[in-house]
Amino acid sequence: MMSSTDADQTRTASAFDVFNGDADGICALHQLRLAEPLDARLVTGVKRDICLLPQFTAGRGDRITVLDISLDANLAALQSQLAAGAQVEYFDHHSAAMAFSHPALKLHSDEAADVCTSILVNHHLQGRYAVWAIVAAFGDNLIAPARAMALTAAYSQRQSEQLQQLGTLLNYNAYGEHPEDLHFHPAQLYRALHAYRDPCDFIAAAPEFSILRRAYAQDLAGMETLQASAQSQTAAMYILPDLAWARRVSGMLANKLKNLETERSFAVLTPKTDGSFVVSVRSAYPQDKPASDFCSMFCSGGGRRAAAGINALPSDELTLFASKFFAYF
Repeated sequence: MMSSTDADQTRTASAFDVFNGDADGICALHQLRLAEPLDARLVTGVKRDICLLPQFTAGRGDRITVLDISLDANLAALQSQLAAGAQVEYFDHHSAAMAFSHPALKLHSDEAADVCTSILVNHHLQGRYAVWAIVAAFGDNLIAPARAMALTAAYSQRQSEQLQQLGTLLNYNAYGEHPEDLHFHPAQLYRALHAYRDPCDFIAAAPEFSILRRAYAQDLAGMETLQASAQSQTAAMYILPDLAWARRVSGMLANKLKNLETERSFAVLTPKTDGSFVVSVRSAYPQDKPASDFCSMFCSGGGRRAAAGINALPSDELTLFASKFFAYF
């Protein structure tokens, strides 16, 4: 009779690529798999779907690569996967206050305001596919670092603008309450992207790029009509309509507002089908007033110093949220 130890030794090891469905997560994985091709199961979802490690069970010898999802939000599942014998390599730039050491865990973490996960992967790969880190940084609204990297790589202004457009569109596609709100499931978009080593080739030839560009332009038209629900000299709050296009542009609106008025902080609230709100917050002064600290005051809140969010703000906490938001910022 075969023992459980024997079974572990004879089973075929599996690989899992776990990544955020936005520009940063997709481009981070793309860089890694260009450098090291691997047949792995893709585990991803909409941008706010960050509790991805509980969605599968790995076993002894299995390999898990995690990109751009909060360690703190996946702590219990990460510990379970490690206890089951999986090997985990983790790249992320969100809060990792609960980080720990484990012989089977390789953690690459940096919460600096000018770092995204794709930049971490770029450092890890010693710049082999830096152009994709530039795309991701643009998509993550790290405009200054992205432009600096593009300048270092000797990209022209026109090429830099193309990379920024691609990053914006990849990020735009990730916003929605459910995958049905998106134009492409992030796993599908990653597979399409992964056929291209050069982002300029993807821009020129991929039908997914053309579809996203047209859809983004249409959704932007609706975004231009939006007005602040409440505002002060230092902050403004927007509550979007309960429509699919509004869910898709919520993150883009938050980034656009922040880029247009750098000395104001913003909150963009999008209704969910259960009556709660998804919240995107952008801080004008991330060092003194971290968005992540503010969002962590609420259940399901977290993120980065400059850009953070709340996955499900109950409707009966809306008044409380507004009061705390304007007091904090």
